[in-house]
Amino acid sequence: MNTPKFKLFIVLGALLFVITLMIPSLVVLPFTEDQVTGKLGEQLKKGESPAETKVTSSGPAVEVAVFQMQKKQTVTLPLEEYIVGVVASEMPREFEKEALKAQALAARTYIVNQMLKESKTELPGGALVTDTIQHQVYKDDTELRRIFKDDYSWAIKKIREAVTETSGQIITYNGSPIDASFFSTSNGYTENPEEVWSMPLPYLKSVESPWDLKSPKFGGQKVVTVSEFEQKLGVKLPKDSTIGTVTERTVGKRVGEVEINGKTIKGKDIRELLGLKSTDFTWERKGDKIIINTKGNGHGVGMSQYGANGMAAEGKSYKDIIAHYYQGVEVTASDNILTKVLAKK
Repeated sequence: MNTPKFKLFIVLGALLFVITLMIPSLVVLPFTEDQVTGKLGEQLKKGESPAETKVTSSGPAVEVAVFQMQKKQTVTLPLEEYIVGVVASEMPREFEKEALKAQALAARTYIVNQMLKESKTELPGGALVTDTIQHQVYKDDTELRRIFKDDYSWAIKKIREAVTETSGQIITYNGSPIDASFFSTSNGYTENPEEVWSMPLPYLKSVESPWDLKSPKFGGQKVVTVSEFEQKLGVKLPKDSTIGTVTERTVGKRVGEVEINGKTIKGKDIRELLGLKSTDFTWERKGDKIIINTKGNGHGVGMSQYGANGMAAEGKSYKDIIAHYYQGVEVTASDNILTKVLAKK
């Protein structure tokens, strides 16, 4: 016959057996939960080498085919890796991270816009773009290591972070990707696109950009001979020391048109023909030389890179920068648009 004390031993033994079975489950449960939510994966990524960490997008897996002009070959790579190469090539690595993020957003928007276009440039190997200023400058990791040298480790880490923190985002206007043009340095104002490409766009309007005045690329000078000036512009200068008269200014405070000895020439044509850094120029004739001084560097349409860096240095975010240089736009997820890109292939 069982005594009460013996029964108590049986109950305690059963409880001890159950607890022993449950302990492994209780220990594993928190780690399993981390694994499901992705937290454990994020912790592992933080331990990787910055140079080896690949930037991935949370959206559809889209690739970009780039024709490398010097190597005469087409390479195909993931969209976000392409953006890393563009940001590293188009914007100084010393710039503030928020400026680099704005550049990443502009670069991603540009290439997505190219993917959606019906008419494509005929490039070797089915490439969508080149790696030059004809589209966007792109350099691969090998080239970046050679260019950055001792700066490579910290520079690529910073750039990859900028790309990762904007991954999957593009700039849209009324739901469509914009023409996210950008340039180096303004003359204090950006330019309307119709002054450069004869094509107005509602989100590309001239805005003030006072940060550019501190840019090392703000001022420029070029000296040409009178004969070179006449030959390249197809004009004959007056016998006196005058050159020409500005008859029209653009909204962006640049030279719209100039009259030279009876001939009218657009400021943008003078910039192109003489190889000037900007259409905001003044000139002076000294003997057989013409000294031309410029303000700004680039076409002036869209986002000023040095302006973006100036805004970032003042504490502005990449979204603030985008909102300033592109009017009435939204920063949106690219998933739906990239799905359309894949459907076209």
